[in-house]
Amino acid sequence: MMALLKFFFVFFRIGLFTFGGGYAMIPMIRQEMTLGGYLTVDQVNQFIGIAESTPGPFAINMATFAGYHSYGIWGSVFATLGVVLPSFIIILLIAYFSDKFIKTRPVQTILSYLKPVILGLILSAGIGVLLHAILGDYFEEITFDYKALIIFLCVFISSKVFKKLSPIHLVLLSALLGLIVYAL
Repeated sequence: MMALLKFFFVFFRIGLFTFGGGYAMIPMIRQEMTLGGYLTVDQVNQFIGIAESTPGPFAINMATFAGYHSYGIWGSVFATLGVVLPSFIIILLIAYFSDKFIKTRPVQTILSYLKPVILGLILSAGIGVLLHAILGDYFEEITFDYKALIIFLCVFISSKVFKKLSPIHLVLLSALLGLIVYAL
């Protein structure tokens, strides 16, 4: 029973500390499942494919499959409840405090800073799965790309300084910076 509770809290943390939907959860799911010894990197990638191809929300499918693989039917129940409960609690609190809370300047500021983070998490997950699919075990030996960080920071700062830039302009700015930075 303690192992199931620990597993529940692993997915509760994943549900609580990741924003942007199921795809944004992939890096944290991968880290928690592999470091906790619940799944291998290959199994996580296989479950991503399975969760993608089955009906329903991606994060719930991932939690259910990982829970079932690790602890059977009770593992799937505990993991699914763990990943869903934080969102449910947060939505209930937001609904209770409603418009007054959402429209406050601090909340709007926090949400504006979370948008690029969510984009980064989703891109990280997609690139990670792609690299692992192409390179296999060599993926773990890839080093940190500081040039990509420079591009990200430039685009992020530009989006804050020039608030009227559309996403298309940000993508074009990213492409231009990529050409410049990687040509050096």
